[in-house]
Amino acid sequence: MATSVGAGNITVLKDLKLQFQRFHGLRSCGLVPSGGTVHVFPVSSSNSSRVTAVSTPVKPDSSPETKRSKVEIIKEKSNFLRYPLNEELLTEASNINEDAIQLIKFHGSYQQYNRDERGPKSYSFMLRTKNPCGKVPNKLYLAMDDLADQFGIGTLRLTTRQTFQLHGVLKKNLKTVLSTVIRNMGSTLGACGDLNRNVLAAAAPFTRKDYVFAQQTADNIAALLTPQSGAYYDLWVDGEKIMSAEPPEVVKARNDNSHGTNFPDSPEPIYGTQFLPRKFKVAVTVPTDNSVDILTNDVGIVVVTDADGEPQGFNIYVGGGMGRTHRVETTFARLGEPLGYVPKEDILYAVKAIVVTQRENGRRDDRKYSRMKYLVSSWGIEKFRSVVEQYYGKKFEPSRELPEWEFKSYLGWHEQGDGNLFCGIHVDNGRVAGAKKKALREIIEKYSLNVCLTPNQNIILCNIDPSWRHPISTVLAQAGLLDPSYVDPLNLTAMACPAFPLCPLAITEAERGIPDILKRVRAIFDKVGLEYDESVVIRVTGCPNGCARPYMAELGLVGDGPNSYQIWLGGSPNQTSLAQTFMNKVKVQNLEKVLEPLFYNWKYERKANESFGEFATRMGFEKLKEIVDKWEGPVAV
Repeated sequence: MATSVGAGNITVLKDLKLQFQRFHGLRSCGLVPSGGTVHVFPVSSSNSSRVTAVSTPVKPDSSPETKRSKVEIIKEKSNFLRYPLNEELLTEASNINEDAIQLIKFHGSYQQYNRDERGPKSYSFMLRTKNPCGKVPNKLYLAMDDLADQFGIGTLRLTTRQTFQLHGVLKKNLKTVLSTVIRNMGSTLGACGDLNRNVLAAAAPFTRKDYVFAQQTADNIAALLTPQSGAYYDLWVDGEKIMSAEPPEVVKARNDNSHGTNFPDSPEPIYGTQFLPRKFKVAVTVPTDNSVDILTNDVGIVVVTDADGEPQGFNIYVGGGMGRTHRVETTFARLGEPLGYVPKEDILYAVKAIVVTQRENGRRDDRKYSRMKYLVSSWGIEKFRSVVEQYYGKKFEPSRELPEWEFKSYLGWHEQGDGNLFCGIHVDNGRVAGAKKKALREIIEKYSLNVCLTPNQNIILCNIDPSWRHPISTVLAQAGLLDPSYVDPLNLTAMACPAFPLCPLAITEAERGIPDILKRVRAIFDKVGLEYDESVVIRVTGCPNGCARPYMAELGLVGDGPNSYQIWLGGSPNQTSLAQTFMNKVKVQNLEKVLEPLFYNWKYERKANESFGEFATRMGFEKLKEIVDKWEGPVAV
């Protein structure tokens, strides 16, 4: 007997012994795609029936199995991220096999080797922490500092997603390092892999209601989308659950299945066996504060307040993302676009609905196209919004008007609003090493400070008594951690990914190359007459994956060969415009031939207050290429 209930041609079958086909997709609990029908086919060998939920009719015995990438098969067979990683960690080898390599990413680690060395590969592992909002308790910072010396390469790397990276950990030390992180109020779970990554938030520890609410929301989203199966704790702390209590609203939102979002009775109610098609990135901020590169995320969330500064709800943007592949034009960087507004009490349900829409519909056959930006791009925002609303159970309200975005670094000294101060410290490329590492350790330990990591690879010392300002400033200055007024403005906004020698994806240098590149750009500025306090946002990556978000820079250098870069122009200082490809295969030694004519013409042909990125876009790339081709040097004035 079949009884139809409700809208959407959803059919409930009663009093039948059902025979289900093998896995064909990710329908969590019988929801049928919009316009779809449940088809019931008789099975000749018995009185039972076969049920297939499909969007168009197919013959019961001839429907082809959905093509899936190799990683999808690994996830399905892993027992929720355990096998074969648990076995590979016990072998004497210094490395792990390919299946385990894919799984350990979900636990926050990548297998690497030193690409500068010749001969047999010397394997090690990079660990990445998960720090929602960039918050790092005092205890965790000191533990990470110790681990870098004891088990790493003696440095800490601050990332563009407000986390630490610890390089050079040997396989035999993985459990010791990870268990130490866990027992010191930290985690690496979900820092990599096909799931929600670290949730960004404006890092400044202001006591203003909107900043506090943005950070609280980021914390709750991170908790909502954290894996639940317990595999992480089984592997690294022998099954001991070392977790803080979750807010009841997070537990309620995770367990809610009133709109068919969950896998009932699964250890992973939101992710299921397959998790997401690819990485998923979320950022939360307040109006005007674009320290988080809000439009580069899968989901960007902005607190909306009333006239008294009281949070009321959120504007949501969807579909941003940086990664692309050279010479594959169907891959691209993309800016997020407005999805709508939700009241503050609904944000977890709205985010969950977006995640489930990507889980159910994102491509799993070709990982180049698996990010949510490709789903939004192919469907269009209207269809995407409509499908999300089915899982959300409500219509999105129109987005609220917001003021212009600004890039805010929070470097230097600032009042928090509670009588204490915070100090934002510029760290070139996020590499904490040597005397700078020692000085930060001394200050953080002596004054029992918590810290926040920023999306620009910098660090904020929080909750500083005003009487400590002078001694702290002295120690910082002696170590070369200068007040931002003494740092070249080009360096203050520059970013680079680690690239060589440890990143397996690097095509050319980034972190090791950018110091010289910035010095050469400064020399060009001096040569063409640009003032010292004038600046350009420069970002360098060793490959097109875009970890340092080069496609938002005014000048982006993206590795496209040995000692060679693709040059991108046209981003804006407030990170709201997407750059475009200007030139390919520019050798690093030839950068002056391209940049000198560009900066010279910006100096003399720009409009009032026109940034370099805006100038490049207005002039047009054909005109700029003509200028570069005909360049014979600055005209003597």
